[in-house]
Amino acid sequence: MTLHLVERSGAARSGGNAAGQAGQAGQVGGSRVALAVPARRTLLEALRYDLDLVGTKQGCDKGDCGACTVLLDGVPVLACLTLALEADGRAVQTVETLAGAPHLDPLLDCFDRLGGGQCGFCTPGMLMSATALLDRNQRPSREEIKRALSGNLCRCTGYTKIIEAVDLAARIKRGEADEEAGVDLPGADCAPPPLPSNASRARKERTEKEQAS
Repeated sequence: MTLHLVERSGAARSGGNAAGQAGQAGQVGGSRVALAVPARRTLLEALRYDLDLVGTKQGCDKGDCGACTVLLDGVPVLACLTLALEADGRAVQTVETLAGAPHLDPLLDCFDRLGGGQCGFCTPGMLMSATALLDRNQRPSREEIKRALSGNLCRCTGYTKIIEAVDLAARIKRGEADEEAGVDLPGADCAPPPLPSNASRARKERTEKEQAS
């Protein structure tokens, strides 16, 4: 879902309304939304607390960790240091835009396969930085991947698995998955089987006991 924030008639540039707010209208996943934000509200706050797009994480709040990274017109930006009004009329892409099951985005699939996400707090920002990289460069080198992710801090994985995940996702996007290594294209076949419920497990155990007797 791509978010477009479009400022409504001149409230911000004329000094705002009595409450010091600027009016915005936008589109989220094809639905029109109207949003009024204080002139000082950050893009991070507008996404998380006004639009409930909580995939974008609030980390250091000073531009150090990269957990709040989103794409603004395809370019990674730190949402905690970007005013919501700076997104006026521009495309804002959050981690919620990446395709989920059953046809997973290759980045999501590869982060899961290779253990690129541990606690998961930094992962949305990593995914957005990687998305921007693969959108502009279909064949990045390891050094280019490292540079693209250099503004995203991770305290859990040590980066090796993250870099490997982005590299594998790039190969999958190019249709160069290594079949010998058992890497198939992401999709329904990659989804794990559903966990059995307690009721189905109990039925199975009763059936097995009846068959054994």
